[in-house]
Amino acid sequence: MVVPRVQAAIAHAFGEEFRQTDPVIRPSQFADIQINAAMALAKKVGLPPRDAAARIVEALDLDGVCSLVEISGPGFINLTFDGTWIEELLNAPAPTGGGAQPAPLHRVVVDYSSPNVAKEMHVGHLRTTVVGDSIVRVLEALGHTVIRQNHIGDWGTPFGMLIEHWLEAGEDSPEAALLVDDPSAFYQAARAKFDASATDPDGFATRARLRVVALQGGDPETFAVWQRLVAQSKRYFNAIYAMLGISLTDDHIAGESSYDAHLAQLCRELEERGIARISEGALCTFPAGFTGRDGDPLPLIIRKSDGGYGYGTTDLATIRYRVRELEADRVLYVVGAPQNVHLRMVMATARDAGWLPDTVEATHVQIGNVLGEDGKILKSRAGNPVKLMALLQEAVDRARAVIDASRPELSDAERAVTARQVGIGAVKYADLSTGHDTEYVFDFDRMLALTGNTGPYVQYAAARIRSILRKAGALDQHLDGAAAASAAPAAAIAVVEPAERALALHLLEYDATLQKVGELLEPHRLCAYLFELAQLFTSFYDQCPVLKADETVRESRLALCGLVLRRLSSGLELLGIETPENM
Repeated sequence: MVVPRVQAAIAHAFGEEFRQTDPVIRPSQFADIQINAAMALAKKVGLPPRDAAARIVEALDLDGVCSLVEISGPGFINLTFDGTWIEELLNAPAPTGGGAQPAPLHRVVVDYSSPNVAKEMHVGHLRTTVVGDSIVRVLEALGHTVIRQNHIGDWGTPFGMLIEHWLEAGEDSPEAALLVDDPSAFYQAARAKFDASATDPDGFATRARLRVVALQGGDPETFAVWQRLVAQSKRYFNAIYAMLGISLTDDHIAGESSYDAHLAQLCRELEERGIARISEGALCTFPAGFTGRDGDPLPLIIRKSDGGYGYGTTDLATIRYRVRELEADRVLYVVGAPQNVHLRMVMATARDAGWLPDTVEATHVQIGNVLGEDGKILKSRAGNPVKLMALLQEAVDRARAVIDASRPELSDAERAVTARQVGIGAVKYADLSTGHDTEYVFDFDRMLALTGNTGPYVQYAAARIRSILRKAGALDQHLDGAAAASAAPAAAIAVVEPAERALALHLLEYDATLQKVGELLEPHRLCAYLFELAQLFTSFYDQCPVLKADETVRESRLALCGLVLRRLSSGLELLGIETPENM
């Protein structure tokens, strides 16, 4: 809430070169917050920490903000906020933390989800899809222009095999229907036929290879079947996205096929400029700083020795397009961590070629693995990747069993809706509440628990507030959801009791939290904020009567409850999680 003021004081005390110093704000048992910047600054400015703290305090402009500023210990600065200032911020339209400096706005391209045509989406796609979608929601809420890109795998040599299998099976065959119902089964059937005929000069494998040539050459029949395969897979992808509540649509698809016509020219340009050269028959770039285990320069293959193109070629064409045509000044790749070296080599080559200028930021948002209880990558009992649709349906079924037992008075339709909201929300929150670059163990029991840092715990807090407002006949006065985030409280909020104060101060951190999520691309920070908000509300409600309070206090506390509801609902919405009416 006071970061800009503290940074201004540091700059005034020690010079502009120190303006961006982290104030190192921490909780304090003696005040509302503690500033520990003097401890880190002391050596840099050549002063004892307590003297450095005194210089900062002398320059601090906190008139009307703090009722007490004091230095304690070796150089801690304790701030106690003025209650009137807290109330003014809470009661203003679009309550904020006061003095927060918005970051510069960007045009951001976000590459996420990226499943493969004619293949099942599995649990490995869960994180890239869920994390990417939350990031774009937060960036849009912060005012950035966001361009979603779903770089699906819809081109390359496997499609000769898939198209030939489709043609042999027939469009109306049960095998063709598998593309929507069980894409992996369709792919595996085609692969089995290919492998079984590998040595037959007139067999399926030979025809599949010829079909690749036909596809790349624009043969009308082959291209028409390819379009059908893609269309069928889109319907499957969209079923997953609808189940998960993901904001991707067909308009956001920019598959590998989008760039095929540009790959030959891209290779020629890199070769003519001396950035790429032939190595062991393949055209490669060797960006500086990348070496193999033997210490030799590591190649990025641009054109294979057989004349085909790989991921490196397509990814270069993609990043060039996003900078040139989409005019991005920030490009984010929400992709699995194992792709880090590959993506960094692509980015380095693109910078060498001038396609990725220094004015454009390219970032790999690394996604860690989802693990089973054995600590290994989550797989089915048969050892295959867990199908994402089956996983999501199980989450909903488990939530439904709990809701059927705990809320039998709700209608069947209400219980069905709530089960979907809680089950899907639990899966998404468990994923998002973990640092995106770390691994986590997939555990339904933990995810669906009503205690701890879980989606249901946060959802329950919001549902509980709705129940309170309903009993007070005031639910319509206290709008919730992201659309109402800028609404002023329905009545004046007075901050008197310690539990009210703690809750109020956390509410005022919402904007700063979103700014930090957008800056660092870390949705788990928003999860942590919402979890703490739910905890603080529980403490407030336990200690401060709402419905039984005197009328003035009752209205104030109902307004505080309404503001908490709006923060919980809008925060969950930015995570892509719905807020149930009842739980």
